[in-house]
Formats: sequence, C-alpha cells, structure tokens
Amino acid sequence: MTNEEKSSLKAKLAKEIETLKKDIPGFEKLIKPIPPDNAIGRLTRMEAIQSKSIHEANLRAARQKLSRLERALTNIDDPAYGICSLCEQPIPIGRMMLMPETTTCVKCAER
Repeated sequence: MTNEEKSSLKAKLAKEIETLKKDIPGFEKLIKPIPPDNAIGRLTRMEAIQSKSIHEANLRAARQKLSRLERALTNIDDPAYGICSLCEQPIPIGRMMLMPETTTCVKCAER
C-alpha cells in the first residue's frame, strides 16, 4: 500500500468513525423502553416494540463497526495491515476503501 493510499484510507476511517459517533446517540434515544401503560393502541404498541428491536440491532451493529474501525485506524501503520489474515496476500486497495475494517481478501471472505 502506498503512502497516498494509506493517507486516503486514514481520512476515510476518520470520517466513518466521526459519522458513527454522531449516529450512536440517536440510536440510543430510539431504544428507550416502551411503558406498558402507554395508550397507543395494541397494534401501534406492537409496531413500536418491533421498531425498538430494529433500532437495538442497528445500535449493536454501529457499535461493533465503530470498534472495528477504531482498531483499523490504530493498526493502519502496522506492516500487517492490508494483508489477508488467512492467505497472507495483500488485500486490494479497492476493497480496503470500501471496507477499511476488513482483515480478509474477497476470496477468503467467500469461503
């Protein structure tokens, strides 16, 4: 990976981390408990509970991705960064730009 590619990747990582840090508080607000005495009607209450579950899954996924992105940003200067953890071949820069947190190449990820 060239220094220019690494700089682009660092900028992308920083931008994605910033975006996720802004999104997570919004997800946290959406998963507040739904009180049982809430008079919103049976169907609407069921929809609200289902929506809460979806928001909880989104929050969990955002936190996991944030953790992986922060780890990638920390490891970006490590010579092993950008090398597939399974086949030990360089991961193409296109894949790294799409998924900077990835640790495997496309072939190994498909297995």
